[in-house]
Amino acid sequence: MAEVIIKVENLKKHFPIEDPLPFKKAAQSVKAVDGVSFDVFRGETLGIVGESGCGKSTMARLINQLIRPTEGKVEFKGKDLASLGTKEIRSSRKSIQLVFQNPYASLDPRKTIEQLIMEPLVIHKIGDKASRKKRVQELLEVVGLSSYHGERYPHEFSGGQRQRINIARALALNPDVIICDEPVSALDVSVQAQVINLLKDLQKKFDLTYLFISHDLNVVRYMCDRIAVMYLGKIVEMGTYNEIYENPSHPYTKALLSAIPKEDPFEKKERILLNGDVPSPINPPSGCHFHQRCPYAIEMCKTQVPALKKTATGHQAACHIVE
Repeated sequence: MAEVIIKVENLKKHFPIEDPLPFKKAAQSVKAVDGVSFDVFRGETLGIVGESGCGKSTMARLINQLIRPTEGKVEFKGKDLASLGTKEIRSSRKSIQLVFQNPYASLDPRKTIEQLIMEPLVIHKIGDKASRKKRVQELLEVVGLSSYHGERYPHEFSGGQRQRINIARALALNPDVIICDEPVSALDVSVQAQVINLLKDLQKKFDLTYLFISHDLNVVRYMCDRIAVMYLGKIVEMGTYNEIYENPSHPYTKALLSAIPKEDPFEKKERILLNGDVPSPINPPSGCHFHQRCPYAIEMCKTQVPALKKTATGHQAACHIVE
């Protein structure tokens, strides 16, 4: 059985809404992540999909402890990250790195590419100046750039090249896990393919584990071994990419998959349109968060929160109708 490298248990993050009156406690909070549990196995790519605002990026930052959870825990190699002190968390981040969505905003325009990639090595006091410079040159070549690019600044590169620089910086500390937060959504389609293939090649070369967040379901299908579907802070379905794409169980997953454009423009496809808007995470619906938009909702859905359980096809879904 594959080794569990990250274990997430009942993870919650509620952001309090500040009251304008001084000294008054916040009466409400935004429930960005609301009780999420899953395992990530060494060497796999776990995809996280869902609508904007469902909590995907917040969960990524919770796993890397950029923000602390309200409740629950994140275990990395059996160690609870939420219980660590500031110095220990900084040390653990060497093993869990992030690649952000916007390749330009995540690079300091005042620094050269060499300084940007070298920065993690300087912060963690790894090597001397000569060895760091050599490491930067190696990383630039690994991601498909040249060593002389280290002397340039971020504005001198295209979007795809900037994302390669971000990937090189994430690799600088030899991490075990890389969290990719929509790494190709800001890129042209042709460039997306190059970056995705680069990520797959690097995974084989360095034995990496990916947590891959994306809106593009075609990219997720190509990239990921397993997929978790999120809705309003909760995981509603989880399984291998074949189980999710060929036999989806949850009504929300079916609606998401129906939105994928067909390769043949003349092929007819039934689109599942959901009624209403996504409810507010400040005051989510009782019971199943999806019941107000679900065409199959029954009375139980309005009062009881469905657990993430195995379906007849073998994967997991949080749905009373499926049960």
